[in-house]
Parts: sequence; structure tokens; C-alpha cells
Amino acid sequence: MDPASPALSTYSAITLNINGEKHTLSADHRTTLLDALRERLDMTGTKKGCDQGQCGACTVLLDGRRAVACLQLAVAAEGREITTIEGVAEGEELHPVQQAFLDLDGYQCGYCTPGQICSAIAVIEEHAAGWPSAVTDDVRPEAGPPPLTADEIRERMSGNLCRCGAYVSIVRAVARAAETAASTEERRAARSGG
Repeated sequence: MDPASPALSTYSAITLNINGEKHTLSADHRTTLLDALRERLDMTGTKKGCDQGQCGACTVLLDGRRAVACLQLAVAAEGREITTIEGVAEGEELHPVQQAFLDLDGYQCGYCTPGQICSAIAVIEEHAAGWPSAVTDDVRPEAGPPPLTADEIRERMSGNLCRCGAYVSIVRAVARAAETAASTEERRAARSGG
């Protein structure tokens, strides 16, 4: 069979739903989501770090759950809701996690910060849903969410590395953002009567 035959093509037209907007492109089936975002769609907020899934610099949200974009194939992300750092703010208003990182200096050089923020958003939602971590004492579902201690935050954020060592401030920022999210949810529940 001729290698140029369409039956052997390694390219497909794909449509990616990124930050609420659809982007159609022709992509090699081996193209990672990270490379599609940065090289094809010029969304450079998501950073390339180790390119092996170990540093977390390229963390994005796929259907609300965190994923390292360097290990996710772009073709496999078709039909899923992709949120990058460019899509977490509401217009000019920063996401509470972004604001906490800014207020508490949860960054130094800033290179890992987009991945840290995307991961922290998912961490807060995972915790609120009652997902245990490796340091959770009582993992029974009826126990509910464990207290979001510094150890819990460190464990849950352990897939994101910061070469500058801003970990103390990152933990404080995640804790503050979680408190903000909890109080916002309480106010919302009180307004709706439930």
C-alpha cells in the first residue's frame, strides 16, 4: 500500500473545546495536547517543563479534572471541556485561586504557576467532594471531607513542582482559596434555602 494513501494518514481534523471556544485544526495523531495548545493555537499560558508528566507545569483541566497536557494526546481530548490558565478567570475578575496566589506570593519566577493554579482548582473541588488523599486518616465515605490541613494540601499538590521553592506560600494560597470557596458555597446555599 502506498504510504501517502489516506488510509495510512496520521493526521485528522479535530475540534478542541478550550475555555468555552471551539478550535478546529489538523493534527498529527501523536501531537500532545500541550503542543497543540502552545505550538498550534498560540495558548502559551500552559508551560512545557519536563515533557514527561512529572513536573506538573503543563497541568490543565479536562472536564474539570486535572491532567498533564504533555501526556494527553490532542485527538483524545476532542469532545472534552479543556480549561487552561487563560480560561479560569471570569472576565477581568481573577479566580479565587489566582487571587490567593497573587495575595500570598504563591510564586517566584512564575513558570510553574499556571500549572499550580489549575491543579489547585481541582484539588479544592476534589477535597470538597470528599476524595481522600494518601495522608487522609479516615477514608470512609461517611467521614466526609477531611480537614484541609497543610499536609493534605502538600500531598494533593505533590504532582506540581516549583524549582524556586515557593511551597510555603503555595500551601497558604491553596488554603485561603479553599476557605473562600467554602464561604462562597455557604452563602450560595443560604440564599437558595438549602
